[in-house]
Amino acid sequence: MAGLDAFGTQLKRDSNGAGTFVAVANISDVSGPSRSREAIEVTAHDSPDKYREFVKGLKDGGEVEITINYDPGDVTHQALDADFEEDDLRDYQVVILPGKDDEHTWQFSGLITDLGDEFPYDDKMERKCTFKISGKPVLSATG
Repeated sequence: MAGLDAFGTQLKRDSNGAGTFVAVANISDVSGPSRSREAIEVTAHDSPDKYREFVKGLKDGGEVEITINYDPGDVTHQALDADFEEDDLRDYQVVILPGKDDEHTWQFSGLITDLGDEFPYDDKMERKCTFKISGKPVLSATG
């Protein structure tokens, strides 16, 4: 298979801290999690063939970024403002292929590190939001 259509991908937030996930409305783009890992250099004078050597270091859960067609009256968009202001981490989900047999969900705890709105004179209002993942994001088959 050459690829899958990403249409319908959702970002959901735990709306009450008890595992009730609600989809954020009007998302146009989702990216992430963008995980990374440190490479710790352990090169020494006796490293073979003068090549640098590395060992695995700490992993970073990365970030999830979304772009939405912003509506300041939408309660899910207002909830992002509240999430930005709160001090505690919140649980989120990125749902891939929702409703399909191959549905998968990335679940993570995180905080919003960037929340920006755009109001061009000749285009739609947009909001961009970046979630910093705390700990390990978990991918599971949910379909």
